[in-house]
Amino acid sequence: MRLAQIRQGDRLVAVIVENRNARLKGSWGVRPVSEPWSLVEVIQRAEASGQSLSEFVLSHASSPIEAELAIPISPAEVWAAGCTYEASSSFRDAEHGTREGFYAQVYGAERPEIFFKGTARHCVGHRGGIGIRSDSKFTAPEPELAVILNSQGEALGYTLANDVSAWDIERENPLYLPQSKVYTACCALGPVIVTSDELQDPYSLTLTCRIERGAKTIFEGSTSTSRMNRKIEDIVAYLRRCNSIPGGTVLCTGTGIIVEESAALEPGDCVTIECAAIGTLSNPTGIV
Repeated sequence: MRLAQIRQGDRLVAVIVENRNARLKGSWGVRPVSEPWSLVEVIQRAEASGQSLSEFVLSHASSPIEAELAIPISPAEVWAAGCTYEASSSFRDAEHGTREGFYAQVYGAERPEIFFKGTARHCVGHRGGIGIRSDSKFTAPEPELAVILNSQGEALGYTLANDVSAWDIERENPLYLPQSKVYTACCALGPVIVTSDELQDPYSLTLTCRIERGAKTIFEGSTSTSRMNRKIEDIVAYLRRCNSIPGGTVLCTGTGIIVEESAALEPGDCVTIECAAIGTLSNPTGIV
């Protein structure tokens, strides 16, 4: 099942995404839930009822309509894991000149790197503008698989994420990572959420990333989630150690696609992340 949200008046309402309507550009065939509940509210109500997310949504779905999709979820919390791909840890060690392999140690350690990425106010959906910090000269996209969790840490579904990061700020000092990672429009999610009963193997996905500047493609890269050095359930277990999470929490699982400084984002660029099983997440860039 594919889930998302549409805007109805001043509310975001959860929908089942049934098909894209080729007749209307950007229009999708959707079935909204019968009550004006956001997807986070649906997740929390499904958990309270003891039903699976898919069962609950189907039991509350209304008649089909055509609508534009909004951000698929407005999470109370977004968390992210780092150094889950060797490409990321080796690049960060090279960036910082850490001879002792500081990030390589994290890559191989039992405890993962987990950091707070933001809340719904930091997030945009497909076609929403992602931010370049005004005090950064090397902001880059980080294409990632993101997991939607309930309050018990169970994986409800998956979407694409762009963990936009100001690499030069973290390079200056690793203690500046929160400023590198958390700011306005630093996270893109979408285009839809594919429930875990449909996407049963999150470790066999190919993710691609492309940066376009006008008519020119300045960067292309790809990776497979099979290259992740950690299991998602292990990252979730550490996330929930001494830390309760609300239903509808989003966990970004790390990037295996490295954009180097020669392709640092500039205002007006367009970043496109794709995965055949989930869809296309495309975002223009601007200074914040």
